[in-house]
Amino acid sequence: MPPTAARVPQGAGLAELGAVVERIRSSVESVLEGKPDAVRLALTVLLAEGHLLIEDVPGVGKTLLAKALARSVDCTVRRIQFTPDLLPSDITGTSVFDQTRRDFEFKPGAIFAQIVVGDEINRASPKTQSALLESMEEGQVTVDGTSYPLPSPFMVVATQNPVEMEGTYPLPEAQRDRFMARISIGYPSSDAELQMLDVHGGASPLADLRPVAHADDVIKLIDVVRRVHVADELRRYAVALVSATRTSPELRLGASPRATLHLLRAARAAAALDGREYVIPDDLQALAVPVLAHRLLPTAETQLGRRTTEQVVRDLVLQLPIPHPVR
Repeated sequence: MPPTAARVPQGAGLAELGAVVERIRSSVESVLEGKPDAVRLALTVLLAEGHLLIEDVPGVGKTLLAKALARSVDCTVRRIQFTPDLLPSDITGTSVFDQTRRDFEFKPGAIFAQIVVGDEINRASPKTQSALLESMEEGQVTVDGTSYPLPSPFMVVATQNPVEMEGTYPLPEAQRDRFMARISIGYPSSDAELQMLDVHGGASPLADLRPVAHADDVIKLIDVVRRVHVADELRRYAVALVSATRTSPELRLGASPRATLHLLRAARAAAALDGREYVIPDDLQALAVPVLAHRLLPTAETQLGRRTTEQVVRDLVLQLPIPHPVR
């Protein structure tokens, strides 16, 4: 373990959180040039106890971001390559009969890790995709009537290609709703791409990446995030924002109550990353699109007008009055 990975003391506060997050951020950005917003959102989801969906065209660094985040934290990591022939038992595990003991023994699947990297999740069949539902929501796996708890912290970082690409199965609404946030990395700038040629030209930078934080540190920092204060006015603002998606004439499916909870948790983490012990309206507004847009279904008229759910959410944010909580 490198000397920079100092342990976080018990009862740590925002200062310790900032130091650890800065180490993780620097580690991830050392291999993913020019994408600070994507890295920050990934860290926000990690500290908010959520799961992250990275959707973009091939070759822009989706898997690189997921693997860099996983390698920057000293914890158990498993990678699942989703393919059409992948079975649900490959993910959850299965019971195997042991001839010597004359009894069934549970063999854990790939989901039993603290950070699970799911590569191209929408290339697996819907049946296999659904194997993640229980683990992402309840932190456990049930096989043959027995429930097995997953380690803590637990985070799924999944990548997927746009649904228009050949050989993909669109994620069902229930699956998308389990992900706290969705991000799109996008193409790098010219300068960042030139830098990428220097850094990645000889060998993969992931080979030299070492953990800069411990899994126990992440657990302590998650506890710090839970203590971030959210005023009653901001709670009502979060509810009003999510409710607006359910009444919008441009949407045929609005966001769920789970989305409200995810929005509040992500706002707490964003406030903590900024060194604040309280949430402000800017936190909720900045996270509205990545937390809500992937859960929504547009109407046919909205699609014909070439308006995306991201644009609809941005308009709803502009229409709602901003609360002014008293600290």
